[in-house]
Amino acid sequence: MNGILNVLKPTGMTSHDVVSYIRSKLKTKKVGHTGTLDPNAAGVLPICLGKATKITQYLIEKRKKYRCELTLGKETDTQDKYGKVIKESEIKVNENEIRRVFKNFLGEIEQIPPMHSALKHKGRKLYELARVGKKVDIKPRKIKVYNLDIISIKDNKKILFDVECSKGTYIRTLCKDIGRQLGPYGYMSFLLRTRVDKFDLLNAYTIEEINDYVNNNQIDDIILPIDYPLDNYKIITIKKRNKKIITNGGRVFLGKKHDVMKLYNKMAKYRIYCEGRFLGIGKIVELGDAWFVKMEKLLV
Repeated sequence: MNGILNVLKPTGMTSHDVVSYIRSKLKTKKVGHTGTLDPNAAGVLPICLGKATKITQYLIEKRKKYRCELTLGKETDTQDKYGKVIKESEIKVNENEIRRVFKNFLGEIEQIPPMHSALKHKGRKLYELARVGKKVDIKPRKIKVYNLDIISIKDNKKILFDVECSKGTYIRTLCKDIGRQLGPYGYMSFLLRTRVDKFDLLNAYTIEEINDYVNNNQIDDIILPIDYPLDNYKIITIKKRNKKIITNGGRVFLGKKHDVMKLYNKMAKYRIYCEGRFLGIGKIVELGDAWFVKMEKLLV
């Protein structure tokens, strides 16, 4: 069984729980997810099956979109509503101030990941250290916020917004940082992942729905092909006589450099097909004055 399942993860399950459930339900060993979603959050969690697990590294890089609620007035140690309140303020802000500060978080920004996260420090997960009261210096990381749209503001305290961001972005931390810049502190009170690249909430399947598809022997109807999320890579089609060469790790001649350099980008990755069948992800190799294509990730 090879392909990708667009799962709607419920609150209360870890991303690993979902992987374990799918592995057990579909009776397949090779199962992996494409980016952790907090246990207390719900939303889109693409699950790769079989040979599709080889492309998780490419999907993790994809943009993600969330709907989030920020509640002002308090800050917690976990930066969400489940943590212990560590700071509190009665500072009042108005809608104009809120909209002005939100604009400051568009584009490339630096973010310090929270202690209550699965990042590791000297082999131990940060949340394990946090549970025993240990603190470590965490270096800020650059992330990118592509879109940050306020949906509603209630009593100048609860702000519902959509955010589209790069990998490695902690929405909890975004809420904390916005709250601090506004003045009255803040924490994430709701989170729903609505999109991971092409995988949309509207086309995601609940655990219960997946269970029904399995019981009715229709699970293949909702498994997407391996190349579904890779359409940002251009296509190279090779001839049948070259299929064995490229699938065995060999190079296939594309042409002289001066003839093909306008057709191909040596730094790009490509989807490789033969007779309409997807073989995997390839790259350009230069040898002398000739360009070749070679498999980077074989998926057949």
